[in-house]
Amino acid sequence: MQNAKVFLITGASSGIGEAVARQAVQDGHRVVLAARSIARLEVLCEELGTSSAIAVACDVADWKAQQTAINKALEQFGRIDVVFANAGFSKGSPFYGGVHKLDEWKEMVLTNVFGAAATARLTLPELVKTGGHFLITGSVVGHITSIRNLYSATKWAVNAIAQAVRNEMVGTGIRVTLIEPGVVDTPFWGEVPKPGTPELKPDDVASAVMYAVNQPPHVDINQVLIRPTGQPH
Repeated sequence: MQNAKVFLITGASSGIGEAVARQAVQDGHRVVLAARSIARLEVLCEELGTSSAIAVACDVADWKAQQTAINKALEQFGRIDVVFANAGFSKGSPFYGGVHKLDEWKEMVLTNVFGAAATARLTLPELVKTGGHFLITGSVVGHITSIRNLYSATKWAVNAIAQAVRNEMVGTGIRVTLIEPGVVDTPFWGEVPKPGTPELKPDDVASAVMYAVNQPPHVDINQVLIRPTGQPH
């Protein structure tokens, strides 16, 4: 286990992040679980085993909190091999009509865009040392804007972040993968109505993440667009 690769996951307390953590440990990785909900992380950490996992409270919109999480990962495990910038959330966000909640808009942009960009900026130097892998969670609506319009705009930005990171890291050996799920059965959706199609399970998306991670070093799965069967957009 001492030589196992180290997998840092933001937004690890539930949904896709939690599912990826479970599958990563099953595959022999050690994991650094980062999220705002430290209580939920600690429960997951105990389940996965304290020799395989550590829990770190981290709001990705806070640069210093992310730096602290990375420092704790290095103190505990000495390296970072894989980073999954997965933290994000959605609120109903039309540009016209409905109830306008300015604070929710700000928080969503800071989390989904600034947070993801900060994760890249802070972890890439460590990934260069290990020839690592940077993954980031986008969305189907980062391709086609159909609902939740400001949220969709943040995921178009994530798409651009992934492309920019890939371009910058040419020649370093770092792989970059953009994971773009459709509707997933997680608390993420809240009370917003969902399309009337079957939903993906978090494990479905986690399996796609691990497929990309487990490719040989010379194979870079750039993009995984995954919808539940029948989802039109």
